[in-house]
Amino acid sequence: MTEPLPTWTFLSNYAHVLICLADNPDARLRDVAAKVGITERTAFRLIDELEEAGILERAKEGRRNHYVINTEANLRHAIEEHCTVGDLLETVLRRQTSANNKPEKLQ
Repeated sequence: MTEPLPTWTFLSNYAHVLICLADNPDARLRDVAAKVGITERTAFRLIDELEEAGILERAKEGRRNHYVINTEANLRHAIEEHCTVGDLLETVLRRQTSANNKPEKLQ
């Protein structure tokens, strides 16, 4: 029997969108939405909110958008505000690119 899919994740959809755009700054909105598991409309709203917050900048290149992330922006919750968006992205993307580097268990 297969295990049920998890109903929650540690990171928000905002973080998931940022991770997708950090991994591919020229990604199409529909591809980001599909990867995150949200609608295109929701992805558009999240990107708008990230842009309004100064975390993300959108530049038109022909018919496509190119996204630039402000990696110096601090995370927004009081518990993690000492960390930057760059810290978060570096942690998550480092694990993606290093398939042989398995996370160690905490003691």
